[in-house]
Amino acid sequence: MPGVWFDELQVGQVFDHPIRRTVTEADNVLFSAMTHNPAQLHLDEEYMKGTEFGTRIVNSCFTLGLMVGVSVGDTTLGTAVANLGWDEVRFPKPVFHGDTLNIRTTVVDLRESRSRPEAGIVTFLHEAFNQHGDLVASCKRSGLQRKKPAK
Repeated sequence: MPGVWFDELQVGQVFDHPIRRTVTEADNVLFSAMTHNPAQLHLDEEYMKGTEFGTRIVNSCFTLGLMVGVSVGDTTLGTAVANLGWDEVRFPKPVFHGDTLNIRTTVVDLRESRSRPEAGIVTFLHEAFNQHGDLVASCKRSGLQRKKPAK
């Protein structure tokens, strides 16, 4: 079980996730189509040639999902009860086809659950960086995390 138990986490703990991911045109087009997002900035290359970006940009919901998804194996796989919410979601720079993202997660808050003594609430700060080291996405994610079972 690769996830971490609630009682093994510490505020300030950092996870530099070893999985990196190069975002492809197929990722962007398929995700936009599957979520019924017809925005020109994701799908229309000719339109985007006339914008400040000069080319299509990756759907930010894909970027958010990828950022959180990459973190799961090191943090919550097998130890999460439920995702409670995402806050302060930001996209300070665009992601383009061909960008390679790496993800860092920091534990920013821990508190005991009042209703579930076998679990606690953890808040993670997830950050995605492109191959140039630019921050392209961030969010705080709160989740209900299991405590280590008694032996």
